[in-house]
Amino acid sequence: MKLVKICSKQFQKLCSRGYGRNRRVINSVMKIIEDVRLYGDDAVIKYTRKFDKVKLAPKGMKVSECEISGAYQDIKSEFVTTLKIIIENVQKFYKKQIKKSWKKKDSDGVVLGEKVTPLEKIGVYVPAGQVPLISTVYMTVIPAKMAGVKKVILVTPPDRSGFVDPHILVVADLLKVDEIYKVGGAQAIAALAFGTKMIPRVDKIIGPGNAYVTEAKRQVFGYCGIDMLAGPTEVVIVANQFANLDYLKADLEAQAEHAMGISIMVTTSKKLARIMKKDNLKGYIILAKNVDEAGEIVNALAPEHLQILVNNPRNILKKITNAGAIFLGPYTPVSVGDYVAGPSHVLPTGGTARFFSGLGLSDFLKSSHIISYSKKALEKVREPMEKIAAIEGLQKHLDSVKVRFT
Repeated sequence: MKLVKICSKQFQKLCSRGYGRNRRVINSVMKIIEDVRLYGDDAVIKYTRKFDKVKLAPKGMKVSECEISGAYQDIKSEFVTTLKIIIENVQKFYKKQIKKSWKKKDSDGVVLGEKVTPLEKIGVYVPAGQVPLISTVYMTVIPAKMAGVKKVILVTPPDRSGFVDPHILVVADLLKVDEIYKVGGAQAIAALAFGTKMIPRVDKIIGPGNAYVTEAKRQVFGYCGIDMLAGPTEVVIVANQFANLDYLKADLEAQAEHAMGISIMVTTSKKLARIMKKDNLKGYIILAKNVDEAGEIVNALAPEHLQILVNNPRNILKKITNAGAIFLGPYTPVSVGDYVAGPSHVLPTGGTARFFSGLGLSDFLKSSHIISYSKKALEKVREPMEKIAAIEGLQKHLDSVKVRFT
């Protein structure tokens, strides 16, 4: 591992890592999106043939009931039992986030409130390039369903034979996903954003993907909503001399299974820093003077995953303000959050934990402000309104109040 000094150029680069944009990717995605917008299913089929080497007919893009039924024959029976345990964990977590509409009336007749409404249609992107990310299905669909989303559309790349991984189909079926399409890449994002004859237009697109998928989400934002811009996965582990070395190395190595995964260790122990520097692991070591500085370093990095491997992790937890998900103690590897703990593994990367949160029920909800005034209440606020309207020079705004008292 490479030792990085605080305030060095390398440290600043780590703190501002973001998700780099490649001009070739930008231009390629722009062309794909424009083609899909203009030519719909024909363009989606063309790019699926080009990138996934699969020739589909328009109606063949949608996964059939027969394919879904057949998927159950291609998995082990215990998979469903395992899945039910995981689903229960995820549901338990998101029950705490349920948000309801509210109204409050005061003595002057002013009614204020908020009407909470679930999104009507969302699109879920499930990567399947290197390996099918089965866990992404339940980590996105469950909070959407619990929020009350009316229609969930799932898209995922087909394999070279033109089929979708059976585990993805089974999970989607058990979670009552409304429609599944064997389409991936930027063309899938464009189809969800603009709609085609076969693929419905959605209100928001959820889920991680490669550089092309991420760039496509960036470019269609505004035509529809997106959850976040996901970059390479990353972990920051705060450890001291009491950390179990085997646990530490295994957890740092786990990120290397993902393409371009980033591993960073922050420690107050010079001895641990020396040991890890000699190791062949890929990643970075940052030496902190004390616990307070370790907290400052973590907040500057704003990692997707933060793991705290010290005797009393809650002392450091108090100092953390920027992290997508925080894992406390020696028996809480990031993997438990990836698969079974409950909170979604769709998390902010590239330092965006400074202003983004992990996927939650609020991502599938929108709210409308409710405002109702009585004549008495409106009379009470005429004077402050007159002063503000005069400063802004918006006389007609004020006239719309005055007319009610003439």
